[in-house]
Amino acid sequence: MLSKSQARAFFLGGTFLFSAIFVFLTVDTLRQNESRTNAQNMTADVLKGKEIWEKNNCMGCHTLLGEGAYYAPDLTKVVERRGATWIDVFLDDPQAMFPGERKMIIYGFNKEEKGQIIAFLDWVGKIDANGWPPKPNIPIDSIATPQVPQAKSNAVVMAQPEKFSQLCVACHAVGGKGGNVGPALDHVGSKFDSDYLNRWLSDPQAIKPGTNMPKLPLTDPERKDIVTYLSALK
Repeated sequence: MLSKSQARAFFLGGTFLFSAIFVFLTVDTLRQNESRTNAQNMTADVLKGKEIWEKNNCMGCHTLLGEGAYYAPDLTKVVERRGATWIDVFLDDPQAMFPGERKMIIYGFNKEEKGQIIAFLDWVGKIDANGWPPKPNIPIDSIATPQVPQAKSNAVVMAQPEKFSQLCVACHAVGGKGGNVGPALDHVGSKFDSDYLNRWLSDPQAIKPGTNMPKLPLTDPERKDIVTYLSALK
């Protein structure tokens, strides 16, 4: 049992100790704040993207840095995961990229607004958030498309065109890696010739009305590179 003087000393000593710790942690946090929050890269596009984010209440469905709603995916590292090109296409029509799954509405952002949103999300993704969001113990790719033993083929040897790796792998798998929204493309070159693949990429709906495949914004050289790559997958 403590005496009155001992209890007072214990209380005052504890208060002083933990107040000092709190002040130290506060000063240390403020000292690191600018470098860890990526403040030096806060451009006008980043600020405008934040305004668009708040105006449309994106946090009503998504989370950033652990804050927000949990109806839709956390977007803290979305630019790192998906890439700016994929996000740009996704914002035009979310449903087309994930048919039957995504409930996100079409906001009708113009090219400049999409660029500003991407700039904001890219800036957020480069904040030092002490490892947030945590990485899953099991790689996401292994859940989307189970790994199976495969013989070495052109799918392994050939380098994927840039646009293919930015857009197509979100829905299709090659060599066991990629999405599972659409069919795997390992042997697509044996099933279809280059002319058909070119017409398909130009306008999927014209070839197969009602298909879930969206019309991707590809230039002629980009489409040609993808067709050449797909034609070699046999």
